Amino acid sequence: MTAVVGTRMLRKEDPELLTGEARYVDDLVIPGALHLAIVRSTYAHATIKSVDVSAALAQPGVVAAFSGADLRPEWAGPMPCAWPVTEDMLNPEHFPIAVHTACYVGDAVAVVVAETDVAARDAAELVEVDFDVLPAVVDLEDALSDRVLVHEALGTNRSYTWELIPDADAVEEAFANASHTVVERYVQQRLIPSAMETRGVVAVPAVYGGEITLYTSTQIPHILRVLAALTVGVSESKLRVVAPSVGGGFGSKLDVYAEELLCLALARRLRRPVRWSEDRMENTQATIQGRGMIQHMELAADADGRVTAVRARLLADMGAYLQLVTPGIPLLGAFLYGGVYDIPAYSFVCTGVFTTKTPTDAYRGAGRPEATYALERAMDALARQVGVDPAEIRRRNFIHPDQFPYSSSGGLIFDSGNYEPALARAMEMAGYDQVRSDQAARRSAGATKHLGIGLSSYVEMCGLAPSRVLSALRYVAGGWESSTVRFLPTGKVQVVTGTTPHGQGHETSWSMIVADQLGVSPDDVEVLHSDTSIAPHGMDTYGSRSLSVGGTALWLATEKVIDKAKLIAAHQLEVAAEDLDYAGGTFTVKGSPDRTMAIGAVAFEAFTAHNLPDGLEPNLEASSHWDPPNFTFPFGTHICVVEVDEETGKVDVLKYVAVDDCGTQINPLIIEGQVHGGIVQGAAQALFEEAIYDEDGNLVTSSLADYLVPSAADFPSMQTDTTVTPSPTNPMGVKGVGEAGTIAAAPAVMNAIIDALSPFGITDIDMPATPQRIWTAIKQSTDASGASGASGAGASGASGANGASGAGANGGPR
Repeated sequence: MTAVVGTRMLRKEDPELLTGEARYVDDLVIPGALHLAIVRSTYAHATIKSVDVSAALAQPGVVAAFSGADLRPEWAGPMPCAWPVTEDMLNPEHFPIAVHTACYVGDAVAVVVAETDVAARDAAELVEVDFDVLPAVVDLEDALSDRVLVHEALGTNRSYTWELIPDADAVEEAFANASHTVVERYVQQRLIPSAMETRGVVAVPAVYGGEITLYTSTQIPHILRVLAALTVGVSESKLRVVAPSVGGGFGSKLDVYAEELLCLALARRLRRPVRWSEDRMENTQATIQGRGMIQHMELAADADGRVTAVRARLLADMGAYLQLVTPGIPLLGAFLYGGVYDIPAYSFVCTGVFTTKTPTDAYRGAGRPEATYALERAMDALARQVGVDPAEIRRRNFIHPDQFPYSSSGGLIFDSGNYEPALARAMEMAGYDQVRSDQAARRSAGATKHLGIGLSSYVEMCGLAPSRVLSALRYVAGGWESSTVRFLPTGKVQVVTGTTPHGQGHETSWSMIVADQLGVSPDDVEVLHSDTSIAPHGMDTYGSRSLSVGGTALWLATEKVIDKAKLIAAHQLEVAAEDLDYAGGTFTVKGSPDRTMAIGAVAFEAFTAHNLPDGLEPNLEASSHWDPPNFTFPFGTHICVVEVDEETGKVDVLKYVAVDDCGTQINPLIIEGQVHGGIVQGAAQALFEEAIYDEDGNLVTSSLADYLVPSAADFPSMQTDTTVTPSPTNPMGVKGVGEAGTIAAAPAVMNAIIDALSPFGITDIDMPATPQRIWTAIKQSTDASGASGASGAGASGASGANGASGAGANGGPR
């Protein structure tokens, strides 16, 4: 049978999704369901003096209405934070509805339950909340000063400080002896994940027996089941969590949300199904936001530009509360501020700070895009100082292939890598030398539209395992994954997986792995997932872990099936098991090619159990739990070519090239799709997206009319290619690719913009690089120099999160 792994097989999931047969939470027909509406704070910081729900209760169709104080007895504990990153981390109690103080605009302060969604929303507008408004704090550095305390009881806005400094003396010595030092300040603006499907929840209690089913648009049904049971106080054995079709997540649905807990608690209390659907404005305020960070980045280098030390210091915006993994998100990049480079000395310090804004948490890449951005921007700054091309500074610092497995100064062991071929291929595809030639010609001609080319070479850690490492990092959960493979009597195969796809194509990829292992058609493989009653064991989908952990668990389960089938086939063919060869779904007696038995026939024999070896159980089924020995480390190089109009500040992306290495490839078509989507999300941070708050803590960009999400028209066709460097940490050699595009794109785009603006002496602009910010930076530079095209003057470093950055002086024009 022809192998399917490595082919561009079309996704099995797509016909159902494209024809409208897929069912999302809002599509579920639940007879008798009540509708939940949430009253949210209109102030970023306010004491709740009183909540009056009487007017809401008087409305037709309203069944119940509650304040936070009314529902406080429903909670067995506060909402969970699963990552207490330090022993002394401060974590304020956070309940699904605020009881005493609202801490951000959108914080829930009351709920209304009614027979229809319209009745619930209308009645919610009649709830009267008497607030005593308190000062807001939205700026990270201001919050760190404790001028305004978000949580008075904590006595500070500092949640934690986490350090990774293996050898402080080595870092100090490297900087003291450096021929070149780079000192940069970058701002990672807040982002709104904006999944196509907003969140939705339905809790359905059984009439008898106490069981309750929670349908929710989540990435983590298994984790949610455990933590919801603990928070609401329901028996885990009575709670079933189902994630139906999920319209995108990007980390924003990797959480335990107040609305899920509210629907559970109210369904139990009212003994009727309760459902809630998020509108788009709620989505911008009540669903977590991403990024939100100030990065102080320093490099020490010798005279040739070889980096001898990196020193990163972060201020990370937690928002008002710690959600499921909020404090750990910046630390997922903590080990990667050295990137693909052989850097001997390392220092990383992160301080998490509370503000009166929506909580932050995982967003595509989660800590790793931030690390790559800071490092790749700093590497370009170093290239300017040394006076070499950005590609050359990278070549001089790459970890060499013969150094793998590589013990990084950040404490990780990189499994495999070969970085130079990815850079070389990307430069070839981009026409790098020709772009440089065209750039020089334009500058000589005095053109007002400037070419820029930007590089980003990245490495990321995927898999989020092993469990022992997660324990050392104080993460509450493990990093294993589970799979069951069941060969049915008719020759079809059922797969039960603990991963929970929401756009990644697991049904296709898992079918391809099984097809090659068991010699069946991918169409004969059914993949069951995202239901804790069908797949009781799982750690879900996030962090590019599904293939390297869940896919490996699946592969190991097929190996167990083959091993058992081999015993049955040997018994049927009256030979020893070691006398059988196996290939393409068929067992063959060694030396007797005519004596064969197909594994499908073995499955039927295992079902009838008429003639099995003594002591062997009926049926052909096996399960595997895989806890990897290490992370996996995909890598690559992306190159962006832009044109910047100095008269308007407009940026046009002319070309984008991506060369990624995710190890062994299961389906190149799916890889391309993941990379394409990731690139656009990363480029959107560089060019378009920013969650902007005013000084009172109001989200100014609270709708898609104000928050710019790119469309296909905003980006050119992307050119992608791959190299293949298998991982030695799992038997398939796979790594991960779901976040690669997002990790690499923002620095590639921003480096290209800064490169285009180098004749003006501009070395930094805050993201997003809007036309206004670029035009302002050019004007400031030309005003300071007195003439267009002269080297600009100005302070090095970026401005605040919402301000335009001026020109920098960290190196002159190239």
